[in-house]
Amino acid sequence: MIALKLLLTVAGVVLLAAALAIPLYGLWLRIRDTRRKTEEETEETEPREIAWRSSVALVLVACLPLLVASSIVVVPSGMGGVRVSQIGGTVPGTLYPGVHFVTPLVESVQLFDLRDHLFTAGVVEESGKASAQKAGLSVQSLEGLNIGLAVTVRYRLDPNRLDSVQAHMPQPVDKELVPPVVASAWRELAPAYTVREIFSTKREEVRSKAAAIISRKLGADGIVVEEVMLSDIQLPEEYAKGLEGLLLKEQEDDQLGVTTDIQQKQVRIAELQAEAEAVQKVKEAEGEAQSKVVEAKGEADAMQYTLPLKEKQIEQSKLEAQARKEATIENADADAQAKVIDSKAELQRRNLLAEAEAGRIKLIATANAERMTSEAELLNKSPLLINKIVAERLSDKIQVLMVPSDGKFFFANDVFKSVAASNPVVKQEMDSESELGAEPKSGH
Repeated sequence: MIALKLLLTVAGVVLLAAALAIPLYGLWLRIRDTRRKTEEETEETEPREIAWRSSVALVLVACLPLLVASSIVVVPSGMGGVRVSQIGGTVPGTLYPGVHFVTPLVESVQLFDLRDHLFTAGVVEESGKASAQKAGLSVQSLEGLNIGLAVTVRYRLDPNRLDSVQAHMPQPVDKELVPPVVASAWRELAPAYTVREIFSTKREEVRSKAAAIISRKLGADGIVVEEVMLSDIQLPEEYAKGLEGLLLKEQEDDQLGVTTDIQQKQVRIAELQAEAEAVQKVKEAEGEAQSKVVEAKGEADAMQYTLPLKEKQIEQSKLEAQARKEATIENADADAQAKVIDSKAELQRRNLLAEAEAGRIKLIATANAERMTSEAELLNKSPLLINKIVAERLSDKIQVLMVPSDGKFFFANDVFKSVAASNPVVKQEMDSESELGAEPKSGH
């Protein structure tokens, strides 16, 4: 739409230029013809006519795009407009960002910035350095001391009341209305507080009240206050020094108070701990007493059931002893019967063993008798075998010599007799052999 407005404006200007160029060109031609006549001294001719009608027509045609272009108004983003009529004055209503049409040559549009604005008064910090604004704000406290304030107000125009702002407020509003209202609010409020209250104890309260006063006053005129900030307070130099000392003393006093409170709390804690320990001991003693009482009651109650149980246990023990006695008697009878049976079995076994031994002895005796009979027969046949048997029984290392048994070999007989005298076993063998040798002779 801005391009259309620009195109229409250019077209109108071009047409106006053409309308102006046509009479100028005709006038130039007339002047040129007049000069030629003067120089050539020719007969006078009628001057050329200037095309005034064409110029007027072009002017009328040029007015049309210019009027259309002037009727188009574009309100930028973040702005608001108000129609101002040459006939009726300010037209109610706000023109918001966009394209609007107005009556050309009768109405115009006045633009207002609807974005947030900042008004700063007093000492503020810019780029890390303190700088004083031209619109300094100085107020007096309850004590009559001058205080420098650094105040910042963030505000914006109410878009619904732009017509009232344009019709009734001084322009521009941020320079003509906001500074005196802000200064008046702070100077009206500050005398009700002391320097100390404004500086520390009631600083937020003072700021809140000042913000309420400024919002009320500016809000009635179509200005919406978003925030009021109190960034810094400049105290008188002497008062600042005295206040610093006073604050140090108050801090010391507060520190002592805190220390005292801590000590009192520690004492109270110790008292509470002692009371708690005493109460705990009392509770423990009561608990022990109650537990003993409960145990005694439990034992007493248990005895009511324990005595019958003990009696039953005694009766059961008696029955068990009687049963053990009877079992012992039965076991003794069984052992006695078993022993009798064992003794009978042992007697039978011994009888059998004796019979077996007697049979064995008879067999041995029979065998010995048969052996002796055979040996007697053999000795009768060979008497020298007696000496050989005796010699073999004496020792394995003795060499045996076969000699006749008559008196011719007296040396051998003496040896055998000496050996027999020294060894009873050999003597017994010799005696037995001699007996065996003599029996056949007597029998013979």
